Amino acid sequence: MITTDIFSSSAQDFLWAGGIEDTFVPQTRPGHRALDEYELMGHYTHWREDLSLARQLGLKALRWGIPWYKVEPEQNKFDWSWTDEVIPYLVEELKILPIIDLMHYGCPFWLKNEFANKDYPKYVARYSAEFAKRYQSLISWYTPLNEPIINSLMCGMRGLWAPYLKGDKGYLRLMLQLAKGIIRTVNSIKEIQPNSIMVHVEATGLTRTIREDLAPLAREEQHRGYLCYDLISGRLTHDHLLYSWLIRNGASPDDLLELQKHKIKIDVLGMNFYPQWSTKQLYLDKRGKIAFRDTEPEGGGFAELISEYYHRYQVPIMITETSAVGSEEVRQKWLQSSVSMIKNLRETGVPVIGYTWFPLFTMIDWRYRFSNEPLENFYLELGLYKLNRENGGKRWLETPLVAQIKDYIANSEDRIGQVKEITVEV
Repeated sequence: MITTDIFSSSAQDFLWAGGIEDTFVPQTRPGHRALDEYELMGHYTHWREDLSLARQLGLKALRWGIPWYKVEPEQNKFDWSWTDEVIPYLVEELKILPIIDLMHYGCPFWLKNEFANKDYPKYVARYSAEFAKRYQSLISWYTPLNEPIINSLMCGMRGLWAPYLKGDKGYLRLMLQLAKGIIRTVNSIKEIQPNSIMVHVEATGLTRTIREDLAPLAREEQHRGYLCYDLISGRLTHDHLLYSWLIRNGASPDDLLELQKHKIKIDVLGMNFYPQWSTKQLYLDKRGKIAFRDTEPEGGGFAELISEYYHRYQVPIMITETSAVGSEEVRQKWLQSSVSMIKNLRETGVPVIGYTWFPLFTMIDWRYRFSNEPLENFYLELGLYKLNRENGGKRWLETPLVAQIKDYIANSEDRIGQVKEITVEV
């Protein structure tokens, strides 16, 4: 056991964070519209007002993403004009720690076949290195790629986002590409900034079943949630629970060996969890087929999930996305209960080092991409602020959660307490 020299157990050092929804899926096809959350929510124009909300709340950190397809509109030709304005404002004026989302789904238009392109890992690492070279005096925390699972589902299994692959083979083809890209991205940035912090963000969840005969399937499904973390950290060896599934669906044993050879250390494990969506129950439907449904909408398994991931990976954990869908009362209740669970975990020695309410304000439901209905039909209110839809007045309206989270930040010692002891096994 060694003690990490990166993080403090103190409540005063806890990273209260927010995030701005930054999904970028610019590629279109018949029946599909471009999905750029910054464009649809006016963030490219109103970024000063939007970012200042983090300072008003007293947040220490903000998850904020780079639209790769805009900053590299032509291969190896970069346009940093917008980020040159935004990043210094965020760091130097607002005094906020940015956690930069380098890849939040969308690839540039020039990258044919997107994630399935054999050179995707090389290109994403090159772009990331160019970013790090330019902003290394301002940025030190990065997310190499947001939610590999969702990326692989939407792009590789369900065929909804480019490159529109389908099935398990498509899913695994994409997942392996993403893992290779993450490793190369981390290495390219660490060469420039050896002390940079990588927050590896995944859509985490629990799989339940009430049938004993389905328990092995639920266990396998739970392990699929670990897949990208296991790939990049060298844990996916020939005796891994999922190894035969990968090989049967097109993964090369040599590719897996190569990933093991180039494994990286996980600095921070970023966990995304939404109470109504992140816990599934595995069951047999009326046709006798395996099916899944949402369960435990109040998020009762949140603490169990965090504990499982910590004991598996033995690295500091940050809650990188959480919020709740429903009324303001439902969201207030989740804020209270989730923070309370984190306090309990910290007191037992689980190093949860930050908490991100995500998103900070109104976002656009992804279903907008597949519809021809007006934009206003797709406003999704998960945030601390909601968009003022009336003409005139300020852009953002406070919800009751603003006062609640301000109180939590001001009283961190009471709300999230101390970590009993921060240790990392090596």
